[in-house]
Amino acid sequence: MANTSPKTLQNTCSCSGSKKTTPLTKRICWILQGLRIKALLLWHQTGRTHTDIWQKWAFDTCIMLLSSVSVLFFMAGFSNATNPDITDKTTAYLDFEDVLPDHIPDGWNTASTNPTDEPAVWQVIEDTSAPSGNKVLALTDTGHSFGNTYNLCWTKNISFMNGIISVKFKANRGDEDEGGGIIWRAQDPDNYYVARFNPLEDNFRMYYVKNGVRRMLASAHIALDAKRWHSMKIVVNGKRFECYLNSKRLLSITSSVFNRPGGVGLWTKADAATSFDDFKVITEP
Repeated sequence: MANTSPKTLQNTCSCSGSKKTTPLTKRICWILQGLRIKALLLWHQTGRTHTDIWQKWAFDTCIMLLSSVSVLFFMAGFSNATNPDITDKTTAYLDFEDVLPDHIPDGWNTASTNPTDEPAVWQVIEDTSAPSGNKVLALTDTGHSFGNTYNLCWTKNISFMNGIISVKFKANRGDEDEGGGIIWRAQDPDNYYVARFNPLEDNFRMYYVKNGVRRMLASAHIALDAKRWHSMKIVVNGKRFECYLNSKRLLSITSSVFNRPGGVGLWTKADAATSFDDFKVITEP
């Protein structure tokens, strides 16, 4: 047998020349190298096929193979946990194009916080200015004008704890209030988080509503054209909340008022009549 040194063996087994080698592939490569080098060294040291040597080599190889399998399973799990492309994310998207006019999406409900009169009317309508297609979900009739009544169109079918919620909106009219926003972790119509923009006040705020009572968590001054479409986005991670208007982060809050999953939806206050489109929810673990 040719006299092969350990250094030469290592060079012949090296996988460092691969340009597309991943960390997991490198570990597999080194495990296979270890088995190969051990076999070649035993052969080199003995120079013959001695029974005891080969039995010991077979035993050591089995042990190393079992260890290798364990390492591979561990690394596969670790790779999945750390690879941002392998997640448990789910996405729900509504552009309302498949919803019949004068209806709301299946599985959604209208409700009011602190109702005092007939509930507001939400429905899908045609709107040629819509960001996507020609249909939007709109509050078309407030049914009241009481300032402490909040109008909801929401669903429990999307259980949201962490992730991203976004929507496009346009304020159509309102004398006492105007604009609207997003609710999440909604336990019922009296308990939820909400972020909303009010063009009458030129502010963007996040609140929590608990037992029907609203409490402000953060506010930012911003002026936007009420008659144009704008985008709102909420990013949630545990107790951390970030709120965006037109892709600009304006609010960053920590809160633990509601720390379990809940429904999601859309919100306006009092006589604010608003249209919404491109409602998207990405839920994360």
